[in-house]
Amino acid sequence: MLRGMRTFAAIALALLLAACAGPGITRLEPGLDEAAVRERWGTPTGRHALPQGGSRLEYASGPYGLETWMVDLDAAGRVTGARQVLEYGALTALQGELPGMTREALLRTLGRPGEVRSGGRQGGQVWSWRFFSPFCLWFQVGVGDDGRVVDAVFTPDPLCDARDDERQ
Repeated sequence: MLRGMRTFAAIALALLLAACAGPGITRLEPGLDEAAVRERWGTPTGRHALPQGGSRLEYASGPYGLETWMVDLDAAGRVTGARQVLEYGALTALQGELPGMTREALLRTLGRPGEVRSGGRQGGQVWSWRFFSPFCLWFQVGVGDDGRVVDAVFTPDPLCDARDDERQ
């Protein structure tokens, strides 16, 4: 019971800090140029080419972060949209579309993963993203040796199962 309360308290604190320290997606108006985005949000953690000629700036909150913001720019470098991509509903909708996707398209869609590990006997790698979930889940994607997505699943986040002294 105490461990459950500590986990809940840690998640609540993380959400509060994320809300206070987040980039503030509502402050990016369509039409802003990239310089204004960088001035407000800082240096992006990634940049991805979009098929229609624009680019996508990635603002990932790190391996233990629960958010990744994507800011789309048109070919002239102006904001056309921005969204937080690590949300349960969006991940659920995306889950069936991922198999067969290239590694580059996966990075353009979800941003850098919080963890990458070897796929073990199946080969390839398993990429994992943390996101806010009251059930302490994370989203894992299998990437084959050919660089294409094999599958995508929700699994329990091992941080929730770790003993308190392992988290210190």
